[in-house]
Amino acid sequence: MLRVYGIKNCDTVKKSLKWLDKNEVAYEFIDVRQQPLQKETVSGWLQKLPAESLLNKRSTSWRNLSDEQKSVVDANAIAELVAEQPTLFKRPLVESGQAVHCGFNEKLWSERYL
Repeated sequence: MLRVYGIKNCDTVKKSLKWLDKNEVAYEFIDVRQQPLQKETVSGWLQKLPAESLLNKRSTSWRNLSDEQKSVVDANAIAELVAEQPTLFKRPLVESGQAVHCGFNEKLWSERYL
């Protein structure tokens, strides 16, 4: 079963959950506003994908960070930052077995999850 992390009111998350339902793909949705992220969870993601793939640098949350926060490259510090401000990661984030993927791409999801 997929584990999908996101924010309930995010349009991309809504679209992806609709796609999963339509295609009858089993998943568990974790709304990170209702169930705060743990630093250890984010650290696990960073072991499976680069920070550049995880961080949503187009988000308002990213733009509101200080230059010092934006320049952080240490995985531990990035994990702490994302756990504190979950709107910094690209949504949705999907855990599938040992793999982690960010964002919604219908073609890619069809290949991976159907």
